[in-house]
Amino acid sequence: MGDKSAQKQRYILEKARQVFMEKGYKLVTMKDIVEACEISRGGLYLYFDGTKQLFEQVLVMETQEADDLFAKSLSEDATPADILALLLKEQKKELLGKEASLTKAIYEYYFANQITGKDNLLRKQFDQAVHVLEKLIDAGCQSGEFYCEDPRGAARNIMYVLEGLKIAACTRGVSEAMVDREILYVMQGLVTEE
Repeated sequence: MGDKSAQKQRYILEKARQVFMEKGYKLVTMKDIVEACEISRGGLYLYFDGTKQLFEQVLVMETQEADDLFAKSLSEDATPADILALLLKEQKKELLGKEASLTKAIYEYYFANQITGKDNLLRKQFDQAVHVLEKLIDAGCQSGEFYCEDPRGAARNIMYVLEGLKIAACTRGVSEAMVDREILYVMQGLVTEE
């Protein structure tokens, strides 16, 4: 793909992300994307077959951007506790953010498409996050920052708490106190008693 073509595709994905944030997944049509991008239908179909493929690429882009942002936020001498604190701070910011997010669209996409097994990007992201958290908790245990007999179980629990908070934020809203309480509860299971 040429440079200009890659730029055009990136532009379409950025605009599509905005549309998905505003409308969710199930209400978005290719016409909405055409209008947001101010391009022809043919110009859009040159890059994407439909909203499903477009949304999947938006998810890939979103994941890459989040990973890059997280990596840039870390200092070279960050401890496992520092990294976990940053991760939870970013999650809290996302949960309490008033600006539009892709959360609703993501759930609509998965309910509409019944994606299972190895093709389920949400499952892959969850499993990857559990793996990263497990390694982080394990490293924290090795350095004496954390105490945990089951790093994998603790990592899974953290992810389930965060996932539950995301759903609650979308459906009924969450307060800062609610998020803080759940994060504190999770962290109490890891902090060493001195």
